[in-house]
Amino acid sequence: MSDLDAIFNPAVPAGAYDELLRRALPDAHAQRVWEPADGPLPALFVSHGAPPTLDDPEWLGDLFAWAQSFPKPRGTVVVSAHWENAPLAIAATEAAAPLYYDFGGFHPRYYTLQYATPDAGALAARVVGTLASTTPMHQYVDRGLDHGAFIPLMAMYPAADVPVVQLSMPSLDPEALLKLGTRLRALREEGILVIGSGFMTHSFAVMRNPGLVGHNVEFDAWADDALRRGDVDALVDFQVKGPGARIAHPTADHFVPLLLAVGAGSRPESAVTAFERIRFGNSTRSLQIA
Repeated sequence: MSDLDAIFNPAVPAGAYDELLRRALPDAHAQRVWEPADGPLPALFVSHGAPPTLDDPEWLGDLFAWAQSFPKPRGTVVVSAHWENAPLAIAATEAAAPLYYDFGGFHPRYYTLQYATPDAGALAARVVGTLASTTPMHQYVDRGLDHGAFIPLMAMYPAADVPVVQLSMPSLDPEALLKLGTRLRALREEGILVIGSGFMTHSFAVMRNPGLVGHNVEFDAWADDALRRGDVDALVDFQVKGPGARIAHPTADHFVPLLLAVGAGSRPESAVTAFERIRFGNSTRSLQIA
């Protein structure tokens, strides 16, 4: 069976996620909530995948173990590759905000999954207060969390007990995402988790032609090295400086959330890889930045 066949024809749709819930919910409920003495939470870059993440027990386990490695946040702010909107917009602020199933062609079960998070009105007010003084903002009342937000969070916080809001990408300009992350940085000191959700490489061409995977491997190694060196300028100019960038990222949408996380972090060179694997020819490298 090819990678594409495996994606669209899983033996048990979201079966690995069902097993995660059975195994992990007690620990999820028991996780200690962040306190000021814990210091700032890290900024995260998450390679989120699409519905197939919910069929991959290793990937789900990686995400859950990662979230368990630091205190449960008081709230989460997510910027996803799948929502570009200018001016800056905020969504999914109410309790049990509906999910936005922004994918097609998958088994019907994926379109019935729920992730009923708590009311995030107070979190939204804090985020708007942080940003709106210098940036026009719009609130979407009819747009729920898209899969760049809810897929990883279903694994990281399967009890759905952390308030979540989603912010749009104001553009695909890496500098714009870097600046937005910088302005969100202070929220980490209040126990709020800031996540840029994309994919370290995002190439459908590699899925169709596995012989191209070397381009993704080379780009992934380059990005990791640039982070270790704190070379933010290189990351901003990834389309020129990143080897294999035209294959690894034919569009910028899944890479620029990394710049959001870099901006929200205090020191890019502090980036630590939480996990890294090649799935469907693409790198799932996910990172936390102090």
